[in-house]
Amino acid sequence: MDIEEILKKVRSGEMGVNDALKELRDFPFKDMGFAKIDFHRRLRRGIPEAIYAPGKTMEQITCIVREMFGKEKIFITKAPKGLYDELKDLENCRYYPECSMIVVGRKAQKTRKGACVVISGGTGDIPVAEEAAVTLEELGNEVTRVYDAGAAGIHRLMNHGDTLWDARVVVAVAGMDGILPTIVSNFTSAVVIAVPTSIGYGTGMNGVAALMAMLNSCSPGVVVVNIDNGFGAGVAAHLIVRERP
Repeated sequence: MDIEEILKKVRSGEMGVNDALKELRDFPFKDMGFAKIDFHRRLRRGIPEAIYAPGKTMEQITCIVREMFGKEKIFITKAPKGLYDELKDLENCRYYPECSMIVVGRKAQKTRKGACVVISGGTGDIPVAEEAAVTLEELGNEVTRVYDAGAAGIHRLMNHGDTLWDARVVVAVAGMDGILPTIVSNFTSAVVIAVPTSIGYGTGMNGVAALMAMLNSCSPGVVVVNIDNGFGAGVAAHLIVRERP
């Protein structure tokens, strides 16, 4: 049970104050020794806390998930398939193999339609683009995907001029020379969130070249997240288009 459900039950008389305090005793965070789970993040930021899988053991992640289960929607990014096999018996647990993401909790209804566009430079960038797109969809946004529309064949992007024009936010994902977000920004009045990927040959330096190109964009209104950070881009796009209470 999350905080909003507890408050609703108290207001309706279904739950007494003492029972509510018992439910809330682990808020605003739960100290597990190896991790401190932030249960108030959704109240402050409008999004739940996420688990970044790399660097954590399977046991640590499953302990965190079981502590969060039923209290918060859970995002696990860069997650191996074996982790899903450990968690798949949980209610509303799903795995997105295209971007190695596990989500636990009810999928949000799409309340914001036609606002978000996710574009990838090449097919190799799709896993990072999908991380952004899935994050947006799980947070209740409708997403239009435009994949393999990079600068090496700009006519592929021009085919989607109306889509870009109507967008409120565009997530542009690219490796190699990283020029795609700057080009995209010429065809939309929306904020463009640039996501460099680690796709590219040797001098691409695992995405550093794309990152530098995006940071040095000559087009105002292009903002940049870290290399391969599709989740961060998806969250940022959601915060831009969401309806504030």
